[in-house]
Amino acid sequence: MSEYIPSPRDWVREQVELYESSSGTEGTTLRETGLPVIVVTNIGNKTGSIRKTPLMKAVDGPNYILVASTGGAPKHPVWYFNLKANTSVKVQDGPNIYDMKVREVTDSTERIRLWDIAVDAFPPYQEYQEKTERVIPVFLAEPVS
Repeated sequence: MSEYIPSPRDWVREQVELYESSSGTEGTTLRETGLPVIVVTNIGNKTGSIRKTPLMKAVDGPNYILVASTGGAPKHPVWYFNLKANTSVKVQDGPNIYDMKVREVTDSTERIRLWDIAVDAFPPYQEYQEKTERVIPVFLAEPVS
């Protein structure tokens, strides 16, 4: 079993700890926004260690839309590279934990549809895209059957 390495960012580490220690009954919203978050567990592409990231909750049926925005930073978040290297993840949504497979959505029609759902769920994504030159990646997490 791989070792869990908590995020170096205090708020990320604290949110994951609260989410998990309460079995998904606390820490389920992004700080002051009140908007729902999920926790995505993946494997580090360099360390092989377990990594956990709270992301905004955006759903498409039974699937979760994962947006690699980093607030519109010029570079992709570290977890983007983790998901590219290992597509198996766990998604915790409140008390429920799902085994899922992720794929980066590159088809423009599908990406636009999923992006619109994500922006409806978390409107700041649109301004994040406007402030960066990179195209913000979108992943779809689908249940493992």
